[in-house]
Amino acid sequence: MKIRVPATSANLGCGFDSCGIALSLYLHLDTGVEAEEWQIEHRLEGVSHDESNLIITTALALKPDLKPRKMTMQTDIPPARGLGSSSTAIVAGIELANREGQLGLTRKEKLAIATEMEGHPDNVGPAIYGDFVVACYDQKEVNSVKHHFPDCDVVVFIPDQELLTSESRDILPKELPYKEAVTASGISNVMIGAVLNGNLPLAGKMMEQDLWHEKYRGELIPHLKPLRDLGHQVGVYGTVLSGAGPTILTLCPYELTETFVASVKALGLAGKVEILAVDKEGTQVF
Repeated sequence: MKIRVPATSANLGCGFDSCGIALSLYLHLDTGVEAEEWQIEHRLEGVSHDESNLIITTALALKPDLKPRKMTMQTDIPPARGLGSSSTAIVAGIELANREGQLGLTRKEKLAIATEMEGHPDNVGPAIYGDFVVACYDQKEVNSVKHHFPDCDVVVFIPDQELLTSESRDILPKELPYKEAVTASGISNVMIGAVLNGNLPLAGKMMEQDLWHEKYRGELIPHLKPLRDLGHQVGVYGTVLSGAGPTILTLCPYELTETFVASVKALGLAGKVEILAVDKEGTQVF
């Protein structure tokens, strides 16, 4: 059995801890064969190969008597870059337990489990469902909506330097003034409505007006502003942090992608540029 889980970009600017899209980078897990002890082959540095691996600990949390397996994992998703690497591991572990343990979980149940483990639904939601997902979690239940994300190219600049989510969260304020929170909520609402209407110019405009997190995290991610300024010059829909960063995500009209990518490369920033699509399917089992 093979499990494929897409990368994700959470927040989308103003949709903090609520909105996310699935992307065409993937974690592939070949569940292999039964073995005397858990093994998972991969080429990632600093990631365990035994039952302390996040995929396996997740599976065993759901099905403690799951029989050990010798598995193989391959992933295109770089760790600590804001592309949902830990979420893909959690979702893969849930699917492993679901299939091998014959749990019969629905997608909604998988989302509830994954959200409780991850703490928020904006990465695990699109990893499970694919496409564009809006969700909320009140520590008791998860409510979510999946919707088609308008067609465009998704250009990501992935810096060489990692940024841990914990570090990026520590810089956020403990609270916002009431009036500022009301404004931030309105911006988020318009962004979501624009996506649902297929209006990417308006959605991108709202994404860039986020008040929840980007102005704080921007202190840790100095390349956000030059890439956003470049996007304005080229005429893209919008440029935002991917998740907690440091990856920067830009929504591009197809006809402007080549120009924008060439312009980003000309800046000479330390990192790589990739052109992705929105994954429509979410987690798949083959």
